[in-house]
Amino acid sequence: MPRSLIFELNQKTFAEAVLLNSHKVPVVVEFMGVWSGPCITLERRLTDLAEEFPEQFVFAKVDIDEQPELRKQYRIENVPTVIVFRDGKPARTEVGELSADDLRALLKDFGVFRESDAMREEARARHLAGDTVGAVDLLGRAAKADPANPRIAMDMVQIMMDVGQVGDAKALFARLPEAARDSDTGRVLAGQLAFADLAAQTEGVVALEARLAADPADFAARFDLAVCEVARHDLDAAMRHLFAIQQAEPTFREGAAHEMIVTLINMVAPNQAEAATRYRRQLANLLSE
Repeated sequence: MPRSLIFELNQKTFAEAVLLNSHKVPVVVEFMGVWSGPCITLERRLTDLAEEFPEQFVFAKVDIDEQPELRKQYRIENVPTVIVFRDGKPARTEVGELSADDLRALLKDFGVFRESDAMREEARARHLAGDTVGAVDLLGRAAKADPANPRIAMDMVQIMMDVGQVGDAKALFARLPEAARDSDTGRVLAGQLAFADLAAQTEGVVALEARLAADPADFAARFDLAVCEVARHDLDAAMRHLFAIQQAEPTFREGAAHEMIVTLINMVAPNQAEAATRYRRQLANLLSE
């Protein structure tokens, strides 16, 4: 049975584990610090991928504090840093935390991928282009071809939410394996489902926009509208409402706007790192005023 190839390296084991193995399969080396949250997160994501693709690539970890020689040799200035080795040489370097999707794209460039994921990408493109029926059909074929790929079902959950079938989306999400629900994408979906439930308890976008037009200081309407915008996948619109509340009335509902801003940042960070960073900076600037 194929086994995942995961190693912790030192100066003595580096040549055999990385340089020699890279003539057979890609070797992904994470230069990390055990004190760094982004490093630990990236390590978990790479471990999951190594287990998903046993013997298709090597995942090797180097603790820069324990291995200063390797840190110096490969000129590691910031962690996490990922270097992919092929044929005994560094072939690609990425600095900073990478999302699960970023890592899959990286591995695909080195021939490590699932055909069903290519079908998922096409299905997503069809859905965004308005061909939801075609997208669902393609996902159905992908599921038959690769029933062990839980991301296909997660894509279906997303489509169901997009077309307003929240109950069906919740039922399908509940049937996903625990590992899938606890993945980066799974946690994002769980958050979106929670906001869909909250949005259903509001007056609705039209009524809330009318209230806000009549009274821009109606913070309750603005807050509920932010909830609805999250449910509609318009994060920027939701954040505009929440930051407006935070700036004008930070004590509204005992800091509810601040709490939701932080919740949304954490929810999107795995898949939208740049947006999360931008919102964190905006919040920090607002709090420092």
